[in-house]
Amino acid sequence: MRQAGAYSGLLCGGISGRTGPHSLPLARIKKIMKKSGEDVKMISGEAPIIFSKACELFIQELTTRSWIMAIQGKRRTLHKEDLASAVIATDIFDFLITLVSNSENSHAIGATTSTVMEVESIDYSQVLSNHDESILMQTKNF
Repeated sequence: MRQAGAYSGLLCGGISGRTGPHSLPLARIKKIMKKSGEDVKMISGEAPIIFSKACELFIQELTTRSWIMAIQGKRRTLHKEDLASAVIATDIFDFLITLVSNSENSHAIGATTSTVMEVESIDYSQVLSNHDESILMQTKNF
């Protein structure tokens, strides 16, 4: 039986604590990695684990920024419009703009531009300070 690697402690507990050490399916991540190019043939066991953690951090960050948009809209439920607004308002998510602009309801994305303008005046430093601290702690443990 294969021994756990150095990075296997990153995601201990899984989703329910009983599903295994990883909350995202490593086989699916590995399959995506292999489809990224013809040159990618062999992938170490630790690489999908690191990608899994990176995906978790990405989802957390995008969710936090989308949540800010929902709160600005005086709602407590995330909608795809909140996600689109967060993508449009955040420079680091520019690579997703074509994805959110090509969605089925492009009129909904147009409706979010007014929300984006309002959100630009928000002081993100206080809103995201706790979130940034948790990411910093996670990366230090990494």
